[in-house]
Amino acid sequence: MAEDTAAVEKQFAIQKIYTKDISFETPNSPKIFIEKWEPSVEFNLATQVQQLDEALMEVAIKLTITVKSGELVAYLVEVCQAGIFVLGGFNDEEMSGMVGSFCPNILFPYAREVVSDLVAKGGFPQFILAPVNFDALYAQQVQQAQAQQAPSSESIN
Repeated sequence: MAEDTAAVEKQFAIQKIYTKDISFETPNSPKIFIEKWEPSVEFNLATQVQQLDEALMEVAIKLTITVKSGELVAYLVEVCQAGIFVLGGFNDEEMSGMVGSFCPNILFPYAREVVSDLVAKGGFPQFILAPVNFDALYAQQVQQAQAQQAPSSESIN
């Protein structure tokens, strides 16, 4: 019985960080290199979580960056940066925060470096992704989920 009431020790460890998928395209080269450089950026971010076993989780962030100069696509970068994490002893709410915010915060600098290297090797000016506040994104996601689950405040008379 003492084991049932004892607090479970929380465990966190990074087992592996790796680039799971990379794509770099310059669909309008070489023409794009002789055009006036007027970049506009479209940035998309998604996270994916996969339970590998009882205490192992794969968390991945997928970045898609499309840069246009004028009407022409200069380049398109897709990077999926992943990690395998030991996560144990967390309740559901804590686990959700770990995989929704804490782990993506660890992965993002690696993804940022991959993007920067790909763009430079593609012959374009240096591209450094701005920091992403995963804590705020996660809080917003939780708030939206709670709002969708909240019962309607309308009353029937």
